[in-house]
Amino acid sequence: MKALLLLAFLSAAVAAMAAGSKKFTLVIDAGHGGKDSGALGKYSKEKTINLNVALAFGRYVEQNCPDVKVIYTRKTDVFIPLHERADIANRNKADIFISIHTNAIAGRQQLTGLETYTMGMRRSDEKLSAAMRENEVVLIEDNFQQHYAGFDPRSPESYIIFDMINEANMVESVNLAKKIQKNVCRTASRPDKGVKQDAFLVLRETSMPACLIELGYITTASEETYLNNKKNVDALGRGIYQAFVEYKNSKSAGNTNTSPGK
Repeated sequence: MKALLLLAFLSAAVAAMAAGSKKFTLVIDAGHGGKDSGALGKYSKEKTINLNVALAFGRYVEQNCPDVKVIYTRKTDVFIPLHERADIANRNKADIFISIHTNAIAGRQQLTGLETYTMGMRRSDEKLSAAMRENEVVLIEDNFQQHYAGFDPRSPESYIIFDMINEANMVESVNLAKKIQKNVCRTASRPDKGVKQDAFLVLRETSMPACLIELGYITTASEETYLNNKKNVDALGRGIYQAFVEYKNSKSAGNTNTSPGK
């Protein structure tokens, strides 16, 4: 009996040590890439802006958070299908997934500002949403009908029947999104367009708290200039980093030496 109790104690101790040594895993997703340029401005492409900010964010984490494992869905100009981006996070048992994008609007409207999205049902009476535009990337993927169970990003009916798989992570996703919106708007002096929900495929496929950032509007001249400025790219990356540390600290009850302002 004593031997069994000792064995149980040792097993519990080993499990606790293993849990304590597990690094917090962050997956950073730079939207689009390769043959998929994303939204286009007058002189730049969304895929480049997304990657620049993703790398800036990742550098801050890597330099200041030794207890965090950073995984990128891409670090170069390559095409990664949406389902594979989510698979990367799921395979690595990521604690959070952050996807970085740049917004666009058709016509001559000059919109500005940053908004952060979590997974949610899209209203059927809504005009073309950010999610519908971002989801259209599946059309250039091979066998997209097979990967996404017949989902058609151009069809309003597809959004009406969109299953909300990530409901279990919704509260944490919203918590993370609010911190990103607050910190990035403050640090990078961005107009605040708020936290929203929409039916993003890349978020639907993940099994952890996840959000998607729309940094600004590449179709607005002043925004395109802002988003291609190295100083602003650094500020955006630093703001996302500050939000990440604030979120991580809240999950570990402050058990960290990293300051979100560092």
